[in-house]
Amino acid sequence: MGNGNVLYIKNGKIFTENQIIMNGSLLIENGKIKEIYPENEQPAKITGQVTTIDAQHRNIIPGFIDGHIHGANGADVMDATETALDTMAAVLPKEGTTSFLATTITQSPENIENALVNVANYENKPGQAEVIGVHLEGPFIEKSKKGAQPLKYIMEPNIEQFNKWQALSGNNIKTITLAPEHDTDGSFISYLQKSGVNVSAGHTGTDFAGMKKAISYGVRQVTHLCNAMTGIHHRDIGVVGAALQLEELRAELIADGIHVSLEMLQLIYDNMGSERLILITDAMRAKCLQPGNYELGGQPVKVTNDRAVLDDGTLAGSILKMVQGAQNMLQLRDVTIEEVIKMAASNPAKQLQVYDHKGSIAVGKDADLLLVDDKLTIEMTICRGMAAYREE
Repeated sequence: MGNGNVLYIKNGKIFTENQIIMNGSLLIENGKIKEIYPENEQPAKITGQVTTIDAQHRNIIPGFIDGHIHGANGADVMDATETALDTMAAVLPKEGTTSFLATTITQSPENIENALVNVANYENKPGQAEVIGVHLEGPFIEKSKKGAQPLKYIMEPNIEQFNKWQALSGNNIKTITLAPEHDTDGSFISYLQKSGVNVSAGHTGTDFAGMKKAISYGVRQVTHLCNAMTGIHHRDIGVVGAALQLEELRAELIADGIHVSLEMLQLIYDNMGSERLILITDAMRAKCLQPGNYELGGQPVKVTNDRAVLDDGTLAGSILKMVQGAQNMLQLRDVTIEEVIKMAASNPAKQLQVYDHKGSIAVGKDADLLLVDDKLTIEMTICRGMAAYREE
């Protein structure tokens, strides 16, 4: 079967794209899934340096993809250093994240450019979560819905500015969060959509009609649903209502019970199901650290045991771990592990157009895998065929 690094995982309950295989086995070679064996079958012969893992009938599911994360473990994307991205990539497998979008914040053009160049030059390391691109959050947003985005650096949509940033990023900007009402003729959104960027409405004051118009231009996502946008009113159901009703949209969701209450999570799930939701953390640098004083986008942030806030009480990202969001969703009515897989792996992969090699367990795809129990407790994380975390 060829030489190279070979990993053989046996006795697992494997959640593939189309079925659940009991007592199945996976053969992984050079970071890719080479074969999936059904119940109690096994390869006749494996050549090369083989590592065997007995899953002991645990669930084997795809690794999580976090499409919106600013920082973790003391590091932030805006630090614009290799060390910062390394720090994030090293700690994220512990929470089940095997790949992520390095997310910027509204800041000076120089600071944004430094962060983009840093991603362009960054080399992913074996046994760590993979940086698969950039989420440019801002600066083309609505000032009245800025949330924790610094007011003074917000700017109007500008194709020339975007093209400069996309070139500096090495063409790595995969998602952009913007306020569609500031693109009055739709030319900016249309341009982004045609260039292959995932356009997400966020930090926006637009209404339901505005969202329908934005969809006609190419918006296909909503950023951190319910936060920094118009909510549901009985005379206009706003951006939140648009996400619930309009099938063209997928929506990011911070499932921490703080950004969105548990009751609202249930209401959203009842209306959207698992096909259109994308779990994210929107985490900042204090994730994995003790409560205390930190910063986000050059602003002071106070972090307690469960949340991060600016001086005025505005939520400033989260300290949520992906597995916690997944577990919170699993507590909801009618949510199974299969539904969580869609929301945390398959949907983000499809939205970011990487589903050909990520987001599910299938032959030929990257071996980004989690060994979990029925409550989604992570016992092992495998990033591109290499063990990146083991429960102690």
